[in-house]
Amino acid sequence: MTANSAGAGDQDAILRVRNISLSFQGIKAITDLSFNVRRREICALIGPNGAGKSSLLNVVNGVYTPDSGEIQYGNETFRRLKPLDAARRGIGRTFQNNALFKKMSVRDNIMTGLSRHSRTNFIEHALRLPRARREEADFTRRSESVLEFLDLRAHRHTPVGSLAYGVQKRVELGRALVSDPTLLLLDEPMAGMNAQEKAEMAAFIKDINQHLGITIVLIEHDVSVIMNLSDHVVVLDYGRKVGDGTPAEVRANPAVIAAYLGATH
Repeated sequence: MTANSAGAGDQDAILRVRNISLSFQGIKAITDLSFNVRRREICALIGPNGAGKSSLLNVVNGVYTPDSGEIQYGNETFRRLKPLDAARRGIGRTFQNNALFKKMSVRDNIMTGLSRHSRTNFIEHALRLPRARREEADFTRRSESVLEFLDLRAHRHTPVGSLAYGVQKRVELGRALVSDPTLLLLDEPMAGMNAQEKAEMAAFIKDINQHLGITIVLIEHDVSVIMNLSDHVVVLDYGRKVGDGTPAEVRANPAVIAAYLGATH
């Protein structure tokens, strides 16, 4: 059992998944899953398709309610955390498929990541009241900062639908990043990318973790990328945990080799 495993009682954990089980119409997606994620680490979830990885992210940010178990985030414990509450508590999220507004500009797409954080109402915006103007200025500043960080300034006014796929994925990352999350959940951020695009995205993820201090949990199928990028790897197989540790520990785990690594390499 490693320092990251569920029984270690890691005092530096920002996220604790505790005995989570989830089913859909009687079919188990996740079974009694537990692990910790430490502050400021990159934790990767790997496993075959259908292993329960995306379902777990949906539990963490409140899209799904588990059948049993709980999520401990920071100093709070939840059976279910609603998506709006999750966003306001500092949990950001991207999804497998781009959900961008193709006809909107890059900057406007990124600014939509702040919609759940707005504290002003329609009347305040319509009348250009001081609080609305201050919020708009703050949102613009934050969006410009993300554009700079992700090297997107040259595309700020470009409709997203006209951009290369790899750049679109970076815009989606920016939309999750603009709200200044403490925990960032990335669901296959490199899916469909070529080798160069993957390397670029991995570098941005590493920068977000190291320079902004954001804890990251990501799903990725490219094992070579994961082993170089992550501090901590959790391996799922049919909704059950079969590995939990450092990349080196996971790579040497016979159960992981049998369930996943050995099947693809």
